[in-house]
Amino acid sequence: MRKLHSQIRAMDLPFICFLLFLSGGLTSSLEIQDDLNSESTSNQSYTESSDWNTTSYQQSDYKNQTSSERSDEREKFCSDWDVLEHLNLTKNKEMFTMIRPVKNHKSKVKVQFNMEIYAILDVREADQSFISYISFATVWINEFIHWNEEDYCGIFSVVVPRESLWMPNFVIQEMTEKDKDVPNPFLRVTSSGWVLHTDDKLVISTCKMKIFHFPFDIQSCKMTMRPLSYTSEELLIGTIEDNEMITKWSRDSIWTQYEWEFLNLSVTKKTVRYFTSNQTYFIYTVTMQRKSALYVVNFLLPVIFFLCLDFASLLMPTGGGDKISFKITVLLAVTVMQLILIEIIPFTTSRIPLIVIYCIGIFALMLLGLLETIFLNYLMGKDSSSLESKKESVELQIIKASPTASTCDELTDQTASMCKGGSSTQLTELFLAMEKKVSDELREIKRSVLDKESEEKKDGYWTRVAKKIDKIFSIFYVLAAILFLSVVFSVWLSKSDSLE
Repeated sequence: MRKLHSQIRAMDLPFICFLLFLSGGLTSSLEIQDDLNSESTSNQSYTESSDWNTTSYQQSDYKNQTSSERSDEREKFCSDWDVLEHLNLTKNKEMFTMIRPVKNHKSKVKVQFNMEIYAILDVREADQSFISYISFATVWINEFIHWNEEDYCGIFSVVVPRESLWMPNFVIQEMTEKDKDVPNPFLRVTSSGWVLHTDDKLVISTCKMKIFHFPFDIQSCKMTMRPLSYTSEELLIGTIEDNEMITKWSRDSIWTQYEWEFLNLSVTKKTVRYFTSNQTYFIYTVTMQRKSALYVVNFLLPVIFFLCLDFASLLMPTGGGDKISFKITVLLAVTVMQLILIEIIPFTTSRIPLIVIYCIGIFALMLLGLLETIFLNYLMGKDSSSLESKKESVELQIIKASPTASTCDELTDQTASMCKGGSSTQLTELFLAMEKKVSDELREIKRSVLDKESEEKKDGYWTRVAKKIDKIFSIFYVLAAILFLSVVFSVWLSKSDSLE
C-alpha cells in the first residue's frame, strides 16, 4: 500500500512538468520548480510517517492531522477566503471564481503561459493592421484545490467548466477587434491544484508598418500580453524566453503565411508602473518578410521595360514628329503604373517609399528625354525655315532669268523689221542665233539648280548643333539611368533597419 501510494504521488511531478512544458514553465520560473520539489518531499514524508500507524487508525489520524494543519494555517495566515467567510460571501459559489486562489493574502499566484502562432492571415498596409491566428497555453496553481487520489480510484485530473474556477485574465494590448470565436469553455485540474487552460484566438491587432523597402520589406508586429486587473505583487508570471525554441515551435505548427514568410518569434519582458504598483508585460514580436516575386514580375520589370523602350527611341532620327509621339506614349504608360502604385502604398506612412522614388526617378528621366527631343526639333526647325526662304528666292530668280519673255520681245521686234524689208535667209539666221542663245541660258539655269540642291543636302548650322547635343545627351541619359537604378536596387536589397 505504501509503495502504490508513493508511485501515484510520484506521477504528479512528470504531469506537472508536462503542463509546464506546454506553457513554458520549465525555463522561466525557478520558484515553481522549487515549490514542486518541496511538495514532493512533503508527500513522501507524509507517506513514510503514515506507515507507522495501523490501517484501522490511518483515516482518523489523517483527518486529525488535516484539521490541526488547517488550524495552524489559520493562525499563521489571513487569506481573502477568510475575509469572505467573515462577510458570509462564501455561500455564493460564484465568488469562488472572483478571488485569487491563495491562502495567504501576501502570496503570489504562480502563472505560466506560452504563445505560438498558427497562421498569418493578412497584413493590411492601408489601415496598419495585422491579422493572425495564435494559440495560448496557461498554467497556474489553485491552493484551494486538493484531493487524495487513493480516495477516488486514482483519478489524477478532471475537466471542469472555466466559469467554476478563478483564472488569470490576460489581454493583448494592440488588439483592435474582439475575437468572435467562442473561447475554450473547459479547464483541466490536477489533484495537486495545477490548472491548465488552452485557447486559440483570431487576433486583429495594430502594427506600425515600415514600407520604405516595399516590396522587399521586413515587418515586425508586436503583441503585448498583460494582466487586465492584477499587479506584479499579486501574480508571479513566467514564460519561455528562449526565442529559438518558440520560433521552432511556431515554424513547425504554422500552416499558412499569406504573402509573407515567417522568420522568427521573440519575447521580451517589461515591467510597467501601474498606479501605485507594477505590472509585468511580455511583448511577443512576430518578424516576417514579404514574398516579393509577384511584385517584381508585375510591377518593377514592366517599368524597366518601358525605360528600355525609351532607350531604343534614342536610335530614332531626330527632327520628326514620330519620335515625340513614341516618347509621349511610353511616358503615359509609366503614369498608369504610378496610378496602380497609389492603391498599394498606404497614405499613413511618414516617409516616401523607395518604390515611389523608383517610379518618379524613371518618370523624370523619360520626361527629360522628351523635353530634349522637343528642343532639338526646335533647333532643326530653324534651319528648315531658312532653307525654305532660300528656295523661294531661287525660284524668283529663275523666273526672272527665264529667256522666254525677252526672246519673244526680240523676236517680235526683229520679225517686224524683217517682215518690213528683210529676206528669208536673214530671218533663218536670226532664228538659229536665238535658239543657240536660249539653249545656253537653259544650261546655266540647270547648273545653278543642281548647285542649290547639293547645298540643301548639307546640314545647316543649327542642325549640326542639334546632332551634337543629341549625342552628348544620349550618353548622359544612359549613364544617369544606370547609376540611378544601381543606387535604388542596392538600397532596396540592403534592407537596412537604420533607414527606417
